[in-house]
Amino acid sequence: MKGLIGEIQLFFESQAFGVCATIGDKMGVATSSIRLFFIYASFLTFGSPLIIYMSLAFILNMRSHLRRRSTIWDY
Repeated sequence: MKGLIGEIQLFFESQAFGVCATIGDKMGVATSSIRLFFIYASFLTFGSPLIIYMSLAFILNMRSHLRRRSTIWDY
């Protein structure tokens, strides 16, 4: 049973888009604390932090694409 739980945890951590890690790095807070905050806040407010989380993931993903600027000479 512990193997299944570990696999599920690894799946969710790998699919988290790095939002919690980025917020934790900028604020100097442990990533696990931020993840727990999102989980508890989601239960208390019926999912609205999930919307915030997904929008932050989208913004971080778009920023990584916009940073890769290429010139005409790269092609």
